Amino acid sequence: MAKKVCIYCGANTGNSKEIVEQTKRLCDLLIAQEYDLVYGGGKTGLMGIIATHFLANRRTVIGVRPEKLIQDEDQHDGVTEMIVVKDMHERKGKMIALSDAFIALPGGVGTLDEIIDVYTQVKIGFLDKFCGILNVNGYYEGLEILLKNMVGFGFLTKEGQELLAIADSPEELMELINKST
Repeated sequence: MAKKVCIYCGANTGNSKEIVEQTKRLCDLLIAQEYDLVYGGGKTGLMGIIATHFLANRRTVIGVRPEKLIQDEDQHDGVTEMIVVKDMHERKGKMIALSDAFIALPGGVGTLDEIIDVYTQVKIGFLDKFCGILNVNGYYEGLEILLKNMVGFGFLTKEGQELLAIADSPEELMELINKST
């Protein structure tokens, strides 16, 4: 059975060509290692880019969408399977249940919420799965500073901080994924 990676990312592409290029590069590396994709089911932005990239390379793509987002945003019609859920809480649980590893690309507050939820569950010990971030052009630098502050002020251990892998390149992130599995 193929490994499944859950990728959290924006429904917009943002304004950085580098983010789009690094997103595609990461997809190429994951596809080369025969990962299938679990993601938010969107058609636009980075979500659409990753889904289309996995599908073009004959990988399984599972979208998980809350009913409200099906009404409010374009969903990707070409995915292998679209799972419709009641709300964001149910979506996060379903994506966690389906996936073997979790990656956040640049995105908005929804992306941050999703990866922090998974990271918290890994840190507490409810999950034993890879959790990482692709930090293109320092996008997540503020989060790195916040985590270091948490350690410095005694609210997070250094070991706990290290359970969230933050990599500056797709190659570095893949190296960290491979070491963890």
